[in-house]
Amino acid sequence: MLKLQIYSLVLLLIGTLAVSQKPVLSNEGIVNSVEPYPIKSSSSNPSAQEILKQLFDANVIYLGETHDNPADHAAKLEIIQQMSRNNKIAIAMEMFQRPYQSVLDEYLRGNLSEAELIEQTEYQNRWGFPWEFYAPILRFAQENQIPVLALNVPNEITRQVARQGLESLTAEQKKFIPPFSEIRTDNLEYRQLIREVYDAIHQNHGSSDNFENFFLAQVLWDETMAEVIAKFRQANPDYQIIVLAGKGHIVYGYGIPSRVLRRVTEQNTEQNTEKNKREPFRQLSVLLSPIPELEWDTNKPLADFVWPTSAEISGAE
Repeated sequence: MLKLQIYSLVLLLIGTLAVSQKPVLSNEGIVNSVEPYPIKSSSSNPSAQEILKQLFDANVIYLGETHDNPADHAAKLEIIQQMSRNNKIAIAMEMFQRPYQSVLDEYLRGNLSEAELIEQTEYQNRWGFPWEFYAPILRFAQENQIPVLALNVPNEITRQVARQGLESLTAEQKKFIPPFSEIRTDNLEYRQLIREVYDAIHQNHGSSDNFENFFLAQVLWDETMAEVIAKFRQANPDYQIIVLAGKGHIVYGYGIPSRVLRRVTEQNTEQNTEKNKREPFRQLSVLLSPIPELEWDTNKPLADFVWPTSAEISGAE
């Protein structure tokens, strides 16, 4: 079993961060795939150009970032620019929370400045990583009229669920999450993985009831982002969706990818169109940098690809 070294998301969910402290939202410690992907070791991983060629035909692309790694942000922009040359694309961002979609839309229309976007989305308090990491992507989206989706569930909701469960949510809060029936906690491997994190933090003294709510909060986070992606896909099937999220929501596919696949499969079954039969849904994942902090379970693939480092790209030129 993978051993986790990064617990910041866990701390956020159980509320041990001071309220006045900016939330630390790095998710590298919470791991998540769909069916097993063809794992690529760093020694055999394709070149950047080979990866781009594979990505062009995907319906959804997941780019797993380390939030404070500048190289990851440069790679994201390059991939987005390359995909936009041949595809109609939308960018789905974990960095913005669902209540602020209308603010993003106003920025993309040119009605808000960047300073107003930062202020009105409460970016500094709700995400907090340096703005310049994400600004080039948003500027590119605005210049090219590319839709940007606010994926994330509000912090207040995940914290409340971690402490008190789903039933504690108000009707207003429920507007920003999927129906309870779509919040699936039946992945036993995922449950065990999160249990190990929970036990490590609580030194095996945490209660079962508290763990259930904690696990539910993590799943709610993933399901909420998956719902936004799947709904956009259903309404805009000709768009390629590029998802920007922490690696923890992408690796092994336990997080966002499997939950998008479940929803899209259900949609396709209901629609049962000839196009769906001819063009099966395809999603691919890219880790934008290796994950040295984690013990790799070699029996399970982390993602489809690992983006080459700048040194590897330079050496191939």
